Amino acid sequence: EVQLQASGGGLVQAGGSLRLSCEATGLTFPDYTIAWFRQAPGKGREGVSCITNYPGSLYIANAVKGRFTASVDDAKKTVYLEMKDLEPEDTAIYYCAVDARWAFCTMVDDTDELDIRAFDRWGQGTQVTVSS
Repeated sequence: EVQLQASGGGLVQAGGSLRLSCEATGLTFPDYTIAWFRQAPGKGREGVSCITNYPGSLYIANAVKGRFTASVDDAKKTVYLEMKDLEPEDTAIYYCAVDARWAFCTMVDDTDELDIRAFDRWGQGTQVTVSS
């Protein structure tokens, strides 16, 4: 069974940095895609990043582009979300999700929005709180 373990959240001041980790276990296919979504209070889940292990495609949402980036360590089956210049608006529960079979970041038609329907395995959330 594929499982994801998210970690690295915490409380930081505006302008600070955090690194989130998402470790996948139980993968049985050579290709996979891992994404980060976040959910602020009263809002739906918002795609933040997506990365594949092959050929190494990377997607970063416009809302965080230039401040966040993702990377993958295929040997460890772990994806990282590097966050800098954090803002109070980044406060949310951050979830990682996996498409355990394909290395492809699927977008909603005619948008630059990550398609949440492409992911069917989710880790637990890790809380990121950014104070003013």
